[in-house]
Amino acid sequence: MATIAVVDYDMGNLHSACKGLENAGATPKIADSAREILQADAIVLPGVGSFDPAVQHLRSRGLEAPIKQAIASGIPFLGICLGLQILFDSSEEGKEPGLGIIAGTVRRFTSEPGITIPHMGWNQLQFTQPECALWQKLQPNPWVYFVHSYYVDPVNPQVRAATVTHGSQTVTAAIAQDNLLAVQFHPEKSSTAGLQILSNFVTQVREKVLV
Repeated sequence: MATIAVVDYDMGNLHSACKGLENAGATPKIADSAREILQADAIVLPGVGSFDPAVQHLRSRGLEAPIKQAIASGIPFLGICLGLQILFDSSEEGKEPGLGIIAGTVRRFTSEPGITIPHMGWNQLQFTQPECALWQKLQPNPWVYFVHSYYVDPVNPQVRAATVTHGSQTVTAAIAQDNLLAVQFHPEKSSTAGLQILSNFVTQVREKVLV
């Protein structure tokens, strides 16, 4: 049975993430130590809230190094919402350096007539890596649930796995690079499409464990 560590750093809705993974057929385990993270078959980094407290909490708990080590070793990794943003170098939301695993900046949506910030509610994905493991068995342009005022802007556009358009602004909605996957939306709140995305991640983890 594959063990998926859901990282607890006081910034995530752990219950929602765990419930979503359970519904996708996984056995999630809440992890708040380096040992638990490095022993897991896969890692999920959820997160809601602000950039600076998130990276501060990770660092104060000694979790930055094991997360980086796990990703570098090829362990399947899924970041959700703030768990995507803190993978980047920095954010316009705060002053703390991010984890710097993906080169780029977290930027705030620009105000424009007719849109609300935060970008909140259902919106459609546009796949830029249609072959990405997370998107298997999904219809084109699925509807998923977003709640965010900031979006990631990677230096290398090739890491983008999907985009979303809010007003006139088309921004990164997901990234995929080798074993590292991360999404801006909340799959655990995204109904059937979200469950399929989590199931796809669980399938990928199981396949890796069986190899």
